Amino acid sequence: MNDNDTPNSPELTEEDHKVISFQAFKEIRAAEDLDYQAYIAGLSKLELLEEMVRFQEERTKEGKLTLPMMIRGRHLFRALELSAETKELQILTKAYRRHLDYEMATFKRASNGTDGESV
Repeated sequence: MNDNDTPNSPELTEEDHKVISFQAFKEIRAAEDLDYQAYIAGLSKLELLEEMVRFQEERTKEGKLTLPMMIRGRHLFRALELSAETKELQILTKAYRRHLDYEMATFKRASNGTDGESV
């Protein structure tokens, strides 16, 4: 037990750090785009690559990743990863999807008040 703990308060566990605020959950849920998920599911491999270029152009134009972009990007890059015919494309798309997962985690922490960084 640490000096800051009271006898009745348990120490924080790894699970405690996974808790997000209700506000962050609501924002993420509101940003989910089921139409976009269906759209991605219907694209060919070439169309997925073209969508990736559009995504990157939108990211560059916006100057930052917005919450809806993060969510759409996760779906897009997962679909690209699953359809990749080369190991290089699979590695690239997996790495970018993991980056988006990191950005989402940062957003959740910021919404929970445990991290002051903006996304």
